[in-house]
Amino acid sequence: MAYYAKEFDLSISDFPNPGSQWVTSTGIYLREGSVGGGPTPQMLIWTNEDGLTPPPGEELQKVYAKWKAFADRMTRHVAEVYASQQWEAMWAAIVEKYESISFRDLVSMPAVETWHESSPGNFGGMGMTTEESAVFYSIGIGDGSWGAFYDVCSLYPLRTAIFGFSSQLQLIHGRVDSSGEPIDSPCLHSEAVFDSKGLDFDRPRYIGLATLDECLLFMKTEETGKSFYEHSIERSTGFLTDSSVTKLKKLDNQKTRVYFNWKSSRPEQTQELFDDFDSVIMTLPSWLIETRIKLENFNQEMLPFDTINAYKTAHWETSCKVYAPLKKSFLSKNTKIPQAIVTDSFIHDIYTYRYNENYSYDCILLSYTWEDDATKLASFTDKELVTKCAKELDRILMNSANIQEKISPYIGIDQAVVQRWMTDKNALGCAKLYRPGTYYDAVGLMKYNRDFSHISGLYFSGESFSVDAGWTEPCFRGAVDAVIHICNKTEATFNGGFSMSDYPEYKLRS
Repeated sequence: MAYYAKEFDLSISDFPNPGSQWVTSTGIYLREGSVGGGPTPQMLIWTNEDGLTPPPGEELQKVYAKWKAFADRMTRHVAEVYASQQWEAMWAAIVEKYESISFRDLVSMPAVETWHESSPGNFGGMGMTTEESAVFYSIGIGDGSWGAFYDVCSLYPLRTAIFGFSSQLQLIHGRVDSSGEPIDSPCLHSEAVFDSKGLDFDRPRYIGLATLDECLLFMKTEETGKSFYEHSIERSTGFLTDSSVTKLKKLDNQKTRVYFNWKSSRPEQTQELFDDFDSVIMTLPSWLIETRIKLENFNQEMLPFDTINAYKTAHWETSCKVYAPLKKSFLSKNTKIPQAIVTDSFIHDIYTYRYNENYSYDCILLSYTWEDDATKLASFTDKELVTKCAKELDRILMNSANIQEKISPYIGIDQAVVQRWMTDKNALGCAKLYRPGTYYDAVGLMKYNRDFSHISGLYFSGESFSVDAGWTEPCFRGAVDAVIHICNKTEATFNGGFSMSDYPEYKLRS
């Protein structure tokens, strides 16, 4: 991600996580404001300008200290051997210790004061009591609530923490200048852009995270002097938009026939078409493989039942976010209400963010929930949910003796947008995780390209086939993996003397 940010001149900044130095303050409201032990309900205010200040209050500090002691000990020892000859053996030992343990159990497992070389995978647990665990559920590891992940395999939060995914989050502003205006870029000023069949699609705007996709598509490469988009259009076939894949069929000549509904967003004009390919890279969220497309004539040598079972039974987490416009006066003039708020209420996490002056409004994430916390919001219409969240946040703020000010006058309630990943037909989930005991199912999907793709012509890429789902980095890793194996199958010449013997091989349970 850092490489492409530099390559494409992407403007980035540290993400304003609750509890981080990148927010002016974080409010913590737990157990109706009783955490903190004051005579009246309070919202605890966490100001962490140096990034090292623990949360306020003895209860929160004890929980924070237990997490930090565990994470620091593990990170320190991992850093000493990472990328060395000893690393793979150490990681195998960590997996053996933790792959059948849930995050919930890891939180309550007894802590070990000293790591021993004789047991390199054992870092113990966090040693929290039931009461401390309930608090940790809400304040998490430094980027909001992690309670929704309590029942996933402990390896997922461990990987997230020790490899910096949660502590070094970046906000992608886009390919923009210091005032937030897009810099000169391909097709930025085009009235329209077209695919291979002449259908127009959204031109690139080079703003926000979508800039990464747009740059990969439209920026010229140094090696060819062309962009991928230009290369595709020159071929006059193969770059199709508004086309929904319905079936993959393995042919006797070993090609794969891809059936798709062309103009799928226009039912009265939709046509079922197909094209044949030597290789097909599948990037779908894995539940869509079973529910939205058919796979025909892929035998057990090409697509084993173990592989099918792994992507069918993968655990996709639901998530719900409620966004709304926020008056600029809130972040410029408000002094009482914290910039970020963490609660154990049904709204859970609240983020506010200041856009640059090109925007008339700033933004509030009025509610941010995962898993069961998101599922419980499923029955409400978007309008009902927005109203309910705003009222609940007002109630919390008014009930806090040190705040007693409503936030709803600052919020554009009628313009709010609700994103529900589980009912999004193109997603059916927000991030693919794995439960205790299923880590090797996920690794098996990562191994598929090496073990079976040269026979099937089918390649897996994206977070469906990763153990670090929800982040950009594993998607890059999966894309590189697919390309390396296609190059190997077609006997391409690798640069720099690279061969497949140099490429790490994912290990399953021995």
